[in-house]
Amino acid sequence: MSEGKPVGIVLVSHSKEVAAAVAELAKGLAGGGPAAPVAPAGGTPDGGLGTSSELISAAAASVDGGAGVAVLVDLGSAVLTVKALLAEGDELPDGTRLVDAPFLEGAVAAVVTASAGGDLDAVEAAASEAYDYRKV
Repeated sequence: MSEGKPVGIVLVSHSKEVAAAVAELAKGLAGGGPAAPVAPAGGTPDGGLGTSSELISAAAASVDGGAGVAVLVDLGSAVLTVKALLAEGDELPDGTRLVDAPFLEGAVAAVVTASAGGDLDAVEAAASEAYDYRKV
């Protein structure tokens, strides 16, 4: 971590409500201590379905404490939007990383790991490992 600051988490969904609900759930499941900063970036600026580079950039800036930012996305075009922002080079904070993980389970794992003091590599690994979670 950077000077005791946790990794920030951005949750990008095509729906404002979905992004906010997943952020709330992940923070709630992170335990009793202080949760890592989490920001939802859902929908379009006018409240419609879709993704917004402006909302994603603002969310990343809001959670950046210098330890890196993990970005999790729900669907394919959200991936393309984040990749485009990363390619620009100056739209997202340094140390921002697109994480390949299931949206809900990955978000919970990322927030729990970041809240426990994990660095960006650990947060990414925990979120990605959520692909292996079995439910039955």
